[in-house]
Amino acid sequence: MITSNGDKVSNPKHFKKHYRRLRRASKNLSRKQKDSKNREKAKIKVARIHAQITDSRKDHLHKLTTQLVRENQTIVVENLAVKNLVKNPKLSQAISDVSWGEITRQLAYKCRWYGRNYIEIDRWFPSSKRCSNCGYIAEKMPLNVREWDCPDCGTHHDRDINASKNILAAGLAVSVCRAT
Repeated sequence: MITSNGDKVSNPKHFKKHYRRLRRASKNLSRKQKDSKNREKAKIKVARIHAQITDSRKDHLHKLTTQLVRENQTIVVENLAVKNLVKNPKLSQAISDVSWGEITRQLAYKCRWYGRNYIEIDRWFPSSKRCSNCGYIAEKMPLNVREWDCPDCGTHHDRDINASKNILAAGLAVSVCRAT
């Protein structure tokens, strides 16, 4: 996640942190005899590891979203189709671990609690392709291109920071004049 002023919030990768323990516990569970006490104990161990992953993820998300809402008057979010993005097998685990849907849900209700503006931008808005300096829109930009130079004004852009600036500008335009 990146804020419009260029602050990058890193993903703690909760699943990856506990993956080895979870894998070992799952393997251990599969080797136990069915309907045995030891299998029940192994099941509980696996469930505990899953709960730890979930709890650490929720804790991080709550702290992050609360901080963002307290520090900003307006929160602008891109309305991504997370369900469709997870269908990509190369990105699904990383997207699931970040919990984009949960972040947007928490931001929405916390903005209501704190009386802040919450604006969602259309998912088809070209936030990464548009130059935040001059407005030039690049035709194609694959995901592996992380930095690019605008052919019109020559500005060098980090893809994510540029997108966050464009999303903020579009959100403010929507809040001021209800334009898209």
